[in-house]
Amino acid sequence: MAQDMTPRKDNWYAPPAPPAPPAAPSGRTDSGYTRPAGPAPGPARSSGRSKAVWIAVCAVLVCLALAAAVWQGVIWGRRLRELPAGGSAALPSQPESGQSDSVPPEFFDDFRDYFDQYYTRSDEILLPQAETGSGVTLTLRTRSKKELSLQEIYDMVSPAVVGITTYVDGTSFGWGTGVVFSPDGYIVTNTHVLQSCDSATVMFADGRQLDASLVGADTASDIAVIHVDAQDLPCAVFGQSDQMKVGDEAVAIGNPLGEAYAGTMTNGIISAIDRNVVYNGHSMTLLQTNAALNEGNSGGPLINSAGQVIGITNMKIMHSYDATVEGIGFAIPSSVVKQIADQLLEQGVVSGEPTIGIVAGAVSAEAREVYGLPQGIYVTEVNEGSDALEKGLREGDVITAVNGRSVASVAEVNFIKEGLQVGDTITLTVYRDGETFEMEVALVDKGDIG
Repeated sequence: MAQDMTPRKDNWYAPPAPPAPPAAPSGRTDSGYTRPAGPAPGPARSSGRSKAVWIAVCAVLVCLALAAAVWQGVIWGRRLRELPAGGSAALPSQPESGQSDSVPPEFFDDFRDYFDQYYTRSDEILLPQAETGSGVTLTLRTRSKKELSLQEIYDMVSPAVVGITTYVDGTSFGWGTGVVFSPDGYIVTNTHVLQSCDSATVMFADGRQLDASLVGADTASDIAVIHVDAQDLPCAVFGQSDQMKVGDEAVAIGNPLGEAYAGTMTNGIISAIDRNVVYNGHSMTLLQTNAALNEGNSGGPLINSAGQVIGITNMKIMHSYDATVEGIGFAIPSSVVKQIADQLLEQGVVSGEPTIGIVAGAVSAEAREVYGLPQGIYVTEVNEGSDALEKGLREGDVITAVNGRSVASVAEVNFIKEGLQVGDTITLTVYRDGETFEMEVALVDKGDIG
């Protein structure tokens, strides 16, 4: 796959400033009223008609200010609904490229300098690396026949649910949830919880905080495994997701909205089985639930009525632009979690996943206009060990099409190569220095590239 980049967003949206009070009319106003030539009439000498005009102008200005305030409120409210859930992935996904606080392209003579500051890798995780090959695996157990109360489920599972705080350069960056599955410190969470961080702290239910290291992370499945240096930790029991049916009870435990609401439990049912969802260009088959999920729940457990974890919550539908959407959340089935986690535990990567071996991101509309670049994806890195590097693809190239189909985002590239295998070839249409040419490259195993 092509690893995606997202624009830097130090502050996606700022609350609108309060409307300024109406200015006293002088000369020309927003209403279009123009003062007659000559000295401005003083209040004591204003005629009745002049007073009426002044009052009318002020009234128009006040109405305009109120209308602007209402409109700003509508826009701000919509933007709030459109924000992705941060620690919980959201559908639709990230805003399109171009919505960034980066320096505009006209300030750079070379588009390469612009893209260097415009993009940051969305999937880069700079945590200290943990050892692999420990022999630890994630075990799935058959469903217990005993039905537990909600209180019993909480008492059984919550000690194994942790909060994960991520940092960039020592500054708090994000918040998510994880589940302890091995007493010697192995924790499963979502890959997107850890993205872009260079350190992470795990908070346990008893108040302990420990630094985390990365065992491995997989972007396509959104599953990551981290490790803390501890022993005799309380562990969750993982059950078999393929035993779940629509209508079965489901419980989620997590840390919505940060530490203040850590350990929140919500309940509902399994709303759908094998729900096909596409997120960030990757097809995922997920469990759907109406148990409430919010920002920070990502990486937490979805639990059956026997107290077994049958999924790892990872996303929700947040909005439908003109309507608020509630009760549509998703979890990665435990059968997938085990498959991915066991590979990460053994070798730190998932084998057999085909990739081009590039880091890339969409060419913004501003860059196309200022630099005359075509629509496509800008290549910021070509990985060692990839056939793309061997064939001559390089940083600064723009891929405009794959197998003859135009592309404007990394997600579209991933859609095109969906179903292809390691060793299959694809044809890239590449723009470089004003010229366009084609290049045939083989997909390689993601675990084999540097």
